[in-house]
Amino acid sequence: MTVQTESATARANRIQQRVLAGLNNGAVKELRARFPDRPVPVSWPASLASREQVLARLKEPPLRAAVEGAHAARYRGAVKLLRWLETFPGASWQERWQASGAHDLAPQGVELAESWLTSVGETPARQALSSGLIALFCADIIRPDLGWLVGRFRSGHWREAVSAHRDPAGFALLQANTDPAVWSSRLGRLTRQQIAMLLVAKGGNVTDITVGDCLQIRVHEAEMLRNGGHARTLFYTWLRDAGIFPDDAPVTLRFLTKYGGQLTPAQLVDRYDIQCRPVRDLLVDYLTERQPALDYTSLRSISLILAGRFWKDLEIHHPGISSLRLDAKVTAAWKERIKTKTTRTKQLDGTMVESKSPRRNYPDIMKGIRAFYLDIAQWALEDARWAPWAVPCPIKANEADHKKFRSRRKARMDQRTRERLPALPDLVRAAETHLNNARLRLEAARAAQFGQPFTVLGETFINAHQSKETVDRSHHVFTTDGRRGDLGLAEHRAFWAWAAIEFFRHTGARLEEMLETSHHSITQYILPDSGELIPLLQIAPSKTDEERLLVVSPELADALSAIVCRVRGVNDSIPLVPSYDYNEKIWNPPMPLLFQWRHGGQNRPISGGTIRKAIDEVLAEARLTDIEGQPLRFQPHDFRRLFTTEAILNGMPPHIAQMILGHRDINTTMGYKAVYPQEAINGHRAFIARRRNLRPSEEYRVPTDAEWDEFLGHFERRKVALGDCGRAYGTSCQHEHSCIRCPLLRVDPAQRPRLEEIRSNLLARITEAEREGWLGEAEGLRVSLAAAQAKLAHLDDRARQAATVQLGMPSFRQIVGRTAALPHPP
Repeated sequence: MTVQTESATARANRIQQRVLAGLNNGAVKELRARFPDRPVPVSWPASLASREQVLARLKEPPLRAAVEGAHAARYRGAVKLLRWLETFPGASWQERWQASGAHDLAPQGVELAESWLTSVGETPARQALSSGLIALFCADIIRPDLGWLVGRFRSGHWREAVSAHRDPAGFALLQANTDPAVWSSRLGRLTRQQIAMLLVAKGGNVTDITVGDCLQIRVHEAEMLRNGGHARTLFYTWLRDAGIFPDDAPVTLRFLTKYGGQLTPAQLVDRYDIQCRPVRDLLVDYLTERQPALDYTSLRSISLILAGRFWKDLEIHHPGISSLRLDAKVTAAWKERIKTKTTRTKQLDGTMVESKSPRRNYPDIMKGIRAFYLDIAQWALEDARWAPWAVPCPIKANEADHKKFRSRRKARMDQRTRERLPALPDLVRAAETHLNNARLRLEAARAAQFGQPFTVLGETFINAHQSKETVDRSHHVFTTDGRRGDLGLAEHRAFWAWAAIEFFRHTGARLEEMLETSHHSITQYILPDSGELIPLLQIAPSKTDEERLLVVSPELADALSAIVCRVRGVNDSIPLVPSYDYNEKIWNPPMPLLFQWRHGGQNRPISGGTIRKAIDEVLAEARLTDIEGQPLRFQPHDFRRLFTTEAILNGMPPHIAQMILGHRDINTTMGYKAVYPQEAINGHRAFIARRRNLRPSEEYRVPTDAEWDEFLGHFERRKVALGDCGRAYGTSCQHEHSCIRCPLLRVDPAQRPRLEEIRSNLLARITEAEREGWLGEAEGLRVSLAAAQAKLAHLDDRARQAATVQLGMPSFRQIVGRTAALPHPP
């Protein structure tokens, strides 16, 4: 189990700095300009009332306390506060409150009132003054500054007073749209307190709260709270779900303080503080010119190369430089510097150690700068404004050649694949064991009493969770040495590590593709003749904008079933959650994502960092090592290379693998493939080239009815006695219909008795062959027997992993075109 090692203070400071940095980004500033907060007037009818009218209101319900003693204390405190405020100038109580300087006071804001009461010979009672101040807030006599409320007014009683006396109908509306467990939890009380702060500081009712008000309170929380209030965003979700905000309001407030949107070309360049203004403007114009043809990730990469790696480095080492025409010595010195990069590593004693290593993307930098010079030279022929900057390129063509670096990278990737492919079964088993152990720990913790030690799997913990009912999956415990851990969070990461590994190894998908997989991605194809359903998984476009469909294997179906069952809401539907595209820096619309979890009372998408951390925890427990004895690490993209290598090694044609992986070029697919004979690669490439040259143009036409029947007949002929044949379309049976030996046979669990009967028959035939001296026959029968036993063991593994669970296909009446049921041709 992973325990918390970072100190609470250090973590709080780190989170606050991150939140403050996020609040200063351009996206949040633009949002606050589009959704301004409500200004607080200096007077309104309730604030202009006389002291007698205010006190009369406090005597009447709902402001009158139900308990007579509490009402007397509240009334007495309000009387004293009003007498104190009357000593300050102003036409309204709000103006007198602002003139008193109470905004700068300590927690309860009554110290000045106490001092004045003491000076006039009265005995101040802080508790009564605090109760009176709450009464004035609830009566809307005074509207304190929102920052003052967030930073100083921490009373837990006024939240209920505001909800009961100011706008009970508004809070009832919120409660009707909220999970009762969340509403009554500590998180729910904190959320109601934030909404009460907005009512007290801004006035009005719950339905009057604006997006700008919510942004304003988040700014104050980030500045004043210990950890920046990074998790205090549920109140915005409540208000938006209740239909209070307009349709164009942000779908969530959580990421607004952590991630910015897309930067303009000028903002991308200005990150590097270019001193030469003409060059800075040139770089901005160049990026603006190329922006329409590039995605945001490529645009940001080019800005880093040109402004950061190139020109900023020249300005640092050659102050005052202002021309793109570089001296040979300047160019040579820059090329030597850019070949290496400096890495700073923090040692255990806190010291920083610098080390230099070769820069692996050196050709990309050379290529980007060469393209910059050549583009300007070409554009100068068409537009005179580029002509002053058209100078000879300092990068030669051979310096931007990737051939050597691609060969080195291919060698590194092949070595990674060769080390990790044999360890993949061990990793799969380790993920299952890690998940089972995490569930056992969590179940034992939930069964233990608060503060009592319990032992599970040889480890002893002390239960630190007071309530049996939890809003999320968190469950805190203490280890015997006093460290704090969260068994609920550990089980959460263990499950998603197992789910991610299963998804990766059966699909070969990229990390961002997996995280964007939704419930709508699970679709099906219906054979028109037999009506058989073929489950398919739709991979949404990502890196290359290539959409593709994959056949769902039984193992992948088990994993998808477990995921769907875990993320279903109370009404058995997948919650809609918005997700953030970290590459394009934009928000995706709410979707029923499969990789989501509930945290902080909200459904959130699982991040790539969580997946990486979860897989690392599995590896730490599995203790896998490479050939040098070092710990073996798996990156999400490693599974993509393993999938490609294993598929081609088992007979999948490379061009089919190219379609499954979504590559535009088959050379990219073959680059993912490791330990494959070079002759086979060259031979297949030559075959593909010849076939493309010789293929007649009439083949590129709409298939005839006979050809379509032949295609559909392939799926029907895959049905055999023991299950389904998984051979690719257009291929013949390589094992002469000896299905028991074929690795492409997918055995139907219902045919297990038949398979056991075959195994018994093989044993009897082997005994007979050995008795009669038929050694060749016996050897062949043993091969078939080994294959039958392997398939029985595979059935046992599938049955042990998961029971049959309904996937819960989405309604295809709502998803047009997801089911392809073609009519039978006449």
